Amino acid sequence: MRTSISREELANLPIRRYEGEVRLVESPERLAHEAEAIRRESVLGFDTETRPAFRKGESYPPALVQLAGESVVWIFALQRVDCSSLLREVFRSEKPKAGIGVADDLRQLKKLFAFEEANVVDVGTLAKRQGVEQTGLRNLAGLVLGYRIPKGSRTSNWAAARLTPQQIAYAAMDAWAARALYLRLAA
Repeated sequence: MRTSISREELANLPIRRYEGEVRLVESPERLAHEAEAIRRESVLGFDTETRPAFRKGESYPPALVQLAGESVVWIFALQRVDCSSLLREVFRSEKPKAGIGVADDLRQLKKLFAFEEANVVDVGTLAKRQGVEQTGLRNLAGLVLGYRIPKGSRTSNWAAARLTPQQIAYAAMDAWAARALYLRLAA
C-alpha cells in the first residue's frame, strides 16, 4: 500500500459521493423507528459535525452524529431529539465503530452525555500502523479507496433548523467513508 499521495494525484482521482439512503433522526418517533436497524449493523462508521466557531474562546457542542451502516447513513440532530440512550448503547457495544480523529469526537460527545466506549477504532491510527503517512479522511480515501471526497460544506451551520441537501450529503459521506476505510484496512 502506498504511504502518501500528492495534491495533484488526489485532484486527478474521480470524485465519489455517498449515494445511498440517508435517514434524518429528528424526532423521538424516528429515533424509536430506526433503533432496531442500527442495532442489526455489524460495523458502523461514525462522525460528528459541530457548528464552527470564528471568535477566540467561542465553541459549540456537536450538532450532529452520523452513523453509517452497510446501506444506510443515519444523521442524528442532537439539538432536536435526545439520542443519548441509543448512542450510549451503540458506543458501549462491542461492534466496531470506525471514524477519523475519534478522540475529539468522543470527548465532545461526553460533554453532552456520559458513556463508556468499546471497540471504537480511529481509522487514521489503523492506517498509521500500516505505514501510511497521511491519515486524514480525504487523503486516506484517495490512497486506500481510490477516489476523492469533495470538501463541500465543512464550515456550515450544522445546528441550523433545516439542513441543506449539501450538508446532508457531506455529513453522510464522512461517516460512510470512515466505514469503508475500516473495512479495507482491518481486512
